Amino acid sequence: MKDRITKKKLERYFKLTSTALNKAKKAIAKGKENYAKEIIEMVENYISDAKYFEKRGNLVNAFAALNYAHGWLDSGVRLDIFKVKDDRLFTIK
Repeated sequence: MKDRITKKKLERYFKLTSTALNKAKKAIAKGKENYAKEIIEMVENYISDAKYFEKRGNLVNAFAALNYAHGWLDSGVRLDIFKVKDDRLFTIK
């Protein structure tokens, strides 16, 4: 089945979201540091949750947690909290 969540697919999304998080951390808009801190905490928590689920073999919830994490990053970009230009990693206006 093509749409299955495999370990390989999960690894790709861990890398994608971690890369996006690192870029966002380096691109915090001036005056938006408090908002960025809250978003970064949420993203890190969801990545941690994803690792927890993965260790227990629950790839569906691991994948869901990674998608929530990335959604937080995208919302920060859309709200101009993170000044990034990479449209491969983020939903850019």
